[in-house]
Amino acid sequence: MRISKDIAELASVFKESGFSLYLVGGAVRDCILGNENNDYDFTTDAEPGDIKAMFRRTIDTGIKHGTVTVIFHGTHYEITTFRTEGDYLDSRHPESVHFVKSLEEDLMRRDFTINAFAASLPDGKIIDLHNGMKDLRHKTIRAIGEPEKRFSEDALRMMRAARFSSQLGFRIEKETLSAMKELHHTITHVSAERIKEELWKLINGKNPRSGLEAMRESGIMDDILPELSATYGFEQGGMHRETLYEHLVLALETARDNDYPMTVKLAALFHDIGKCKTREKGDGDREWTFYGHDRVSAEMTDEIFRRLKTSNEEREDVCHLIRNHMFAYTPDWSDAAVRRFIKRIGVENINNLFFLRVADISATVGHKPVPDNLLAFSERINSELEKNNALTIKDLKIDGRRLKEIGIKPGPVMGMILSELLDEVIENPDCNNEGYLEKRALTLAQCQEQ
Repeated sequence: MRISKDIAELASVFKESGFSLYLVGGAVRDCILGNENNDYDFTTDAEPGDIKAMFRRTIDTGIKHGTVTVIFHGTHYEITTFRTEGDYLDSRHPESVHFVKSLEEDLMRRDFTINAFAASLPDGKIIDLHNGMKDLRHKTIRAIGEPEKRFSEDALRMMRAARFSSQLGFRIEKETLSAMKELHHTITHVSAERIKEELWKLINGKNPRSGLEAMRESGIMDDILPELSATYGFEQGGMHRETLYEHLVLALETARDNDYPMTVKLAALFHDIGKCKTREKGDGDREWTFYGHDRVSAEMTDEIFRRLKTSNEEREDVCHLIRNHMFAYTPDWSDAAVRRFIKRIGVENINNLFFLRVADISATVGHKPVPDNLLAFSERINSELEKNNALTIKDLKIDGRRLKEIGIKPGPVMGMILSELLDEVIENPDCNNEGYLEKRALTLAQCQEQ
């Protein structure tokens, strides 16, 4: 493994002090695979006190568990002492940590064979004590030792197995998957934040279907995403020959293939989950109807994201796309109608909404190319944007400061007036002049007082 000059110099400090330093885990694996990974993990036979004595600038990152951050040549390096771990009482955290002098013992506590490589420093010689190279060649994710023990120690490892399946496109070995099936319920002991972190990496992986299937087959999906699990085998009928679960996965794969933003990938996976709650018997040629499924899907996604403790911004952005993904444009729309649409969706969300619509259309088995009217609608939106007409309150030729100057007090009434003025300007862009807006604002203010 090629070692940078700074890391080689870092290792030399350890060597001169009589200690060894190794690079371990994902960075070594990805080097073998030819993938880029600058997230380095180091391990050493030096104990935390020894590390602190070797370097002038250190941070006690997790000294109780043997981790010290060394600041060397302006770069932060997290270095952890060889260790073994005591019993895991909560399926997540060890009751105790014991420092050892053996690299072999340290590597035994890691999760999967493909993550148990080490590279000695500074020479970069790769050490493989668990046949990880063989599993890399066969594209296999295999727990080290007894899978049940590994997952009992840390339930999050089950999600990591599914995540690696997505990121690397590897299959999970039979006994490892069997242990996941047996212990899937313990995933509920893991914090929502850690589950979300692994799930998002899975969704953003190159083969999300593989990771999602590992979650579904093991039962983990029932535990953390029962709403998505419920879509498996759910028939949609009509133009959909695929089940709802297959449709959602295909939509996500389209978003991946087109390299759409993460917000769109998330919306693609959850955009129709509300169909399970809204399906009703249709009439005539329609086998089923799903009226309001866009709204219900957004509400269910909101609940999922709150449960997973995502940021408010991410939750609101994804739900906004899902809530509006069923828009129906026809060529007879007026220019004002197009502007109203842009206002409702938000200029910053237009592209993502169209990306979601393309993913939705492409995920229908036997689908046709993107409809001409969608392309035409995109052209009309672009045409309106090029005109630079007012589409938000900040685009008005009058603002809150001017309204205050003409006698309108700040507060809810001022907000209502600005909103009403924007609606009028969207209907008739010629109204966006300061003289008209001042007179109209005063009229609206008087109406509120009466």
